[in-house]
Amino acid sequence: MQRTCPTCGATFDHDPASKWRPFCSRRCKLVDLGNWMEGVYRISRPLGVDDLEDDEALLNQLMADAAAERETDA
Repeated sequence: MQRTCPTCGATFDHDPASKWRPFCSRRCKLVDLGNWMEGVYRISRPLGVDDLEDDEALLNQLMADAAAERETDA
């Protein structure tokens, strides 16, 4: 399945197991992180508890992905 990288716009083969998803590469993932860190991207209001209730499964997956990435980078 083909996807478009949200950072650079490149088309790439989607691999659900990719540690860079939804980006095409580590570089694009880091560029996106840098944009968040520099305030280029913003959340319009503070998140509340109600904002996360529906996304518990997603939050758990993101935390698991982050832990796996830390293990890989170590």
